[in-house]
Amino acid sequence: MASAVMNMTTAALDWVTVVFDAPLARAVVFGVHIDGHLVVEVLLVAVILFQLTRKSYKPPKKPLTEKEIDDLCDEWVPEPLHPPITEEMKAEPPILESAAGPHTVIDGKEVVNFASANYLGLLGNEKIADSCITSLEKYGVGSCGPRGFYGTIDVHLDCETRIAKFMGTPDSILYSYGISTIFSVIPAFCKKGDIIVADEGVHWGVQNGLYLSRSTVVYFKHNDMASLESTLEKLTHENKQAEKIRRYIVVEAIYQNSGQIASLNEIVRLKEKYRFRVILDESHSFGVLGNSGRGLAEYYGVPIEKIDIITAGMGNALATDGGFCTGSVRVVDHQRLSSSGYVFSASLPPYLASAAISAVNYLEDNPSVLTQLRSNIALLWKGLADILGLAIASHPLSPIVYLKLKKSTGSSKSDLELLNIITDRVLKEDSVFIVSTKRSVLDKCRLPVGIRLYVSAGHSESDIHKVCDSLRRVAALVLV
Repeated sequence: MASAVMNMTTAALDWVTVVFDAPLARAVVFGVHIDGHLVVEVLLVAVILFQLTRKSYKPPKKPLTEKEIDDLCDEWVPEPLHPPITEEMKAEPPILESAAGPHTVIDGKEVVNFASANYLGLLGNEKIADSCITSLEKYGVGSCGPRGFYGTIDVHLDCETRIAKFMGTPDSILYSYGISTIFSVIPAFCKKGDIIVADEGVHWGVQNGLYLSRSTVVYFKHNDMASLESTLEKLTHENKQAEKIRRYIVVEAIYQNSGQIASLNEIVRLKEKYRFRVILDESHSFGVLGNSGRGLAEYYGVPIEKIDIITAGMGNALATDGGFCTGSVRVVDHQRLSSSGYVFSASLPPYLASAAISAVNYLEDNPSVLTQLRSNIALLWKGLADILGLAIASHPLSPIVYLKLKKSTGSSKSDLELLNIITDRVLKEDSVFIVSTKRSVLDKCRLPVGIRLYVSAGHSESDIHKVCDSLRRVAALVLV
């Protein structure tokens, strides 16, 4: 028996010796001789390190006493729910005491109003007011339910049909809140994994929609078609899966943050070349651009069907509230089940839908209101052409006349302080109400701050001369 054990031991040692002395075990790697002993030593070191890094067993801690718990609670300081409030955040905007028409009342004093986007001057229009009164008497104030849960009233369907007919599209869908339209529509169509190419100057509502979509968002330079094309080129040629991914271009017709007009003809050309879809927000161009106020497509002569999705708020040119999205039947029907702002919000109050129908009818019956609006814009441009220290950055047909500093201080905060001084003095000394582009901490737009003047067809020549004279005088004193 002993001899058998000895034979087995000898055989095992001979096998280990053969393995250690094998040519592969005596390899040389980067000048270091690798033999069997070195391999075993490395394995041992690895096992030792693994054992040292393992968490040691710890017995359960002794429960805290009530006094210790009370002491810890007294020492705990919660994280703030909001960032620190600075003095500039405490500034309260002027409060209007009458309708926001071309003239309004602030602190008991009548002022000329260039701070409200009442482009067609329809705020206070008698026909629109009468339609609202009739609707209130018939339906009451609210709808008391979302569209899909007994909140659909016949006037909603009439309004959708009227807008679709006016725009020349197959169908439309109403939203109960203007800014929620765009940031509900974008996530309804754009999902995680999709690609969105957006203008860097889009307003906060669009930015919020981009964020909620969870899509991959790439920005191009503001209203720069060369930048847009290079961005599309890069995305489509560097991504082999691009053809299998849904791709969108998101722009505004008239940019709220600059007053510039998007180059729709170029955007459509690039859309077709690189096979993207277009989402166009017409909140500031609907009822303004084009021979009959039908928006950017009419202005450029682009067939409306080439734009995949069009949205607009109705709180500007139509002087009501809510918003709409218009396009193909498939685009509209998809939103009735997939758009959060439509599905989960109480529907638009019926009297506001009636007001929208009356406003569209008025625009169609009175195209001269567009001529008056453009005449007022041109007159304001002429009056502000060579104002000291300020330059017009907007498009000559935009109802948003945007003034920015010719020489920036180098800081947006300092620039805004200068502009606020101008707007405050113009209001206090000359009774003219204008506003600067104050942006919240959530707004990621990096365009230069400025002063926005909203021109209305309801403004008189004397109103426009007054704001020009006031801005000239105050700018000369502040921007010396």
